[in-house]
Amino acid sequence: MSQEQYEININPDWIKKYLVKIILGIVLLIILGTSIKTVGPEEEGVVIQLGEYNRTLQPGLAFIIPFMESIYKIPVQRQLKQEFGFRTSNAAERSEYSKTGFLDESMMLTGDLNLTDVEWVIQYRIIDSYKFLFRVRNAEKTLRDMSEAAMRKIVGDRTVNEVLTVGRQEIASSVEVLLQEMCDEYENGIRIDQVVLQDVNPPEPVKPSFNAVNEAQQERETLINQAEAEYNRVIPRARGEATETIQLAEAYALNRVNRARGEANRFNSVYEAYIKAPEVTKQRIYLETIERVLPKLRNKIITDEKGSSVLPLLNLNGEPKKLNP
Repeated sequence: MSQEQYEININPDWIKKYLVKIILGIVLLIILGTSIKTVGPEEEGVVIQLGEYNRTLQPGLAFIIPFMESIYKIPVQRQLKQEFGFRTSNAAERSEYSKTGFLDESMMLTGDLNLTDVEWVIQYRIIDSYKFLFRVRNAEKTLRDMSEAAMRKIVGDRTVNEVLTVGRQEIASSVEVLLQEMCDEYENGIRIDQVVLQDVNPPEPVKPSFNAVNEAQQERETLINQAEAEYNRVIPRARGEATETIQLAEAYALNRVNRARGEANRFNSVYEAYIKAPEVTKQRIYLETIERVLPKLRNKIITDEKGSSVLPLLNLNGEPKKLNP
């Protein structure tokens, strides 16, 4: 090959011609790659043009102007969560949690000036992507700060026993309402779905003492329940017996009074009859008395009014003697 042929093969014009095409092809691929975006089924695409909001894209393929527009994909159909006092390190079949380094989030003061370790989860959804991006700077961090403020406020109005025992559900509901009010006031485009108290414990240094106090309180409640059960068993029976005794006494008194009134009325009736016919009444009373008395006497001697002596009778009280043949 001659020197002239070699120079023809490496002609600069030829190289420039194809190099320009290659560069144009690469630029076109970059433009296509940056202008075609995919918005997921659970997302909305917010397009920013030269730093200003332009439009909101629905799920599917979307086209933007390269180097002039950018897109933020907001998961509006997905439930999101924030964890306080712990973090999920492994969300497999058996979730694993890490609590190291998050004590400043969960340690708070109760209304009776006791410390408690409260771990909770905020579950929320983004319902307005525009407000989420533009109304509040860094809406997720702002939500975290609002959640801590709301939880500390609600816990600070209650005693440590309420926080650790019976008041947990009420606290979660109150925090949910308060946090939603704050989100509406800030217009951050977030709806609170649920607040869950994951774990509530006293601080580690005082946990043994607190457990001892809880055991004593539970024992006290047990004794009180036993005493109330015994009271409910004995007192109603005693009241029933007392009521029965009172009713029997009232019945006896009523019977005696009625009987006395009946006898008094009978006496008055007899007396009134006696006043009207004294002799007849005397005779009737005499006969009635003899009728009651005579059957009780064994030996009877009957004489007339003029009898001066009694006929001597032998063997009045014995058996009759049998005569020999």
